Order: sequence, then structure tokens, then C-alpha cells
Amino acid sequence: MRVKVAKSANDFKISPKFIIIGIVALFAIIVIANCFSIVQAGHTGVVLTLGKVEKTVLQEGIHFKLPFVQQVVQIDNRIAKLEVNTEAFSKDLQTVTTTLAINYRVDAKKSQSIYKNIGEGYETVLVVPAVNEVLKATTALYTAEESVTNRTLISDGLVNGLNEKLNDIGLYVTDVNIVNYDFSEAYINAIEEKQVAQQKLLKAETEKQTIITNAQAEAEAIKIKAEAEAAANATLSASITKELIEYNEIEKWDGALPQVMGESSPIIDLTDDKTEG
Repeated sequence: MRVKVAKSANDFKISPKFIIIGIVALFAIIVIANCFSIVQAGHTGVVLTLGKVEKTVLQEGIHFKLPFVQQVVQIDNRIAKLEVNTEAFSKDLQTVTTTLAINYRVDAKKSQSIYKNIGEGYETVLVVPAVNEVLKATTALYTAEESVTNRTLISDGLVNGLNEKLNDIGLYVTDVNIVNYDFSEAYINAIEEKQVAQQKLLKAETEKQTIITNAQAEAEAIKIKAEAEAAANATLSASITKELIEYNEIEKWDGALPQVMGESSPIIDLTDDKTEG
């Protein structure tokens, strides 16, 4: 009968050959992994060789690069959203605090130059200062009240002004929305007082117009009545002819002859003569 004897740890020694093979395999995996770079959809890849920015810009997909020597920095070329709060003075020297929502994108063809000259912080370095500058210049063209009533016009002006400053660099502003306007408390109170005064004036004008309208209607009614009476009188006058007058006189005659008749004829007494005899 044989007795099995447990093997000690020393009996399971790993050969140095296998250790070397494992290290080489791990290194090969790391090297291979570093030979490729994946540029995500909506991005471009800027290639850096030992820190130097290459002119080549990689499009989305898988690309080969020199391991440990080259690095690929991805630049997002999709529409980016930015919100900016800033203060500016209106044409009538009111302080206007404006909240803007800006949509912009990086031109894929300019990704390399933007990264080389500015780096990845182009939004903070370029976009935000440009927004503040253009907004202040645009706000100064309008009074505080006009800023509220001309939002669309001001938004379009901001888009045009920002693109004039940023397009050459490779940044394109697609849309600017004015989220909110805030004014000083004194100005808000003045606006409320003005609105109250305008409402009172409008009410007074309405009442005045009502009185005028009623007076005009009454005058028109009197005029129409007078014209109707005049037309009736004219019709009546036109209907009174010589024959009608004579007819009315005959109708009213009681059959007695006039006692005295004149003009050039001698007066003849038509009463009964009392003859002597």
C-alpha cells in the first residue's frame, strides 16, 4: 500500500522562462494598445509627437500612432452650449444684467490651430470674453426698455458680432438666446410708475373718446331729424298748388257773396235796396 505524500511549495516552482515570456507578452499587449487611437464620433484628433502639434488632423475612427511617442487629443466639434451672465449699460445708462445661452461649435478644419495656439480652454480664453465684449457694445445701442422689446433683434446682432470676432479663429456661433434681463430696483419702480401713469392716461383718453362719440351721435341724430322735417315741409309745400288753394276756399265758402267789391270798378252796394214807393 502506497502512501501519498503532499507536495511542498518548493515542488511548484515557476520556470524563469515562463516569467520572461509573461513579461514580454504583457509588454507587447501594452505596446499594441498604444499603437492605436480611437477618435469618437463628432470629434477630430490632434496628433502630438513628443509634445509637438502635428499638422495632421485625424477624423473619427481608429488610427495608428507611434506608441509612447505620439498622443491624440480629441477636440469636440459638436454644438456646445454655454451660459453667460454679464452686466452692461444701456443707451439711457441703466445697468442691465443679462443671462445669455450661446450655442457654438469648433470648425473641424481649425481644430489643430485652435489647440496649438490656445489649447483646450478656448471657451474660457476666447468665447466668454467675446460674448461680454459684444454684449456690452450691443446693449449700448438700445435703451433699457428697448432691450426688452427688441430681444430678437439684439439676439441676431449678438450672433453676427460674435461670428465677426470668432470665425477667423475657427469658432462659429449658431444661436444666442436671451434668457433673462434684470434691472436695478430704482429702474423697475420707475417703469411701474410709468405703466400706472400710462394706464390712467389711456383710461382718460377712452372716457374722452366715449364722450366725443356720444356727442357726435347725438348731433348726428339732431341733424337727421332736422333734415327729415325739412324734407317733409318741402314735400308739403310742393303739394300746395293754386288749384288746391282755390278748392280749399270753395270748400270753406258759406254761399254768401261779398258785400263790397273794389279795385278800379265803382263800388256797388249789393245789399237789398229799399225802393221808395
